[in-house]
Amino acid sequence: MPTPKLQTTEADLREQIRTLCELYGWKMYFTWNSRNSPSGFPDLVLANPQQKRVIFAELKSEAGKVTSTQAEWLDALMACGQEVEVWRPQQIHQISWLLQPPDRWKRRINKLIEEVQQ
Repeated sequence: MPTPKLQTTEADLREQIRTLCELYGWKMYFTWNSRNSPSGFPDLVLANPQQKRVIFAELKSEAGKVTSTQAEWLDALMACGQEVEVWRPQQIHQISWLLQPPDRWKRRINKLIEEVQQ
């Protein structure tokens, strides 16, 4: 009997990202019910005062597509110099890496270099 594939929803991904934000010191905002808001605004706004970074993130399922109004918002934010991401469940390790403080990146990179040199 084949093993069924588990689908990670956008809500599941959002909760995984919320956990990472708590771990790495990010503030996270999302609109609970956007029915009365203009369409297309990114799902998450993340802010980290220590890193002096703000990320606007659109969450998609593995098969989900960015709509034209979402693309317009993402393009406008990028044109304003903002950090913009489209994240899918399979990217959770890359998302974790991106949210980590830079000093953790350096330590991990140095450790990898040491392992390669041995």
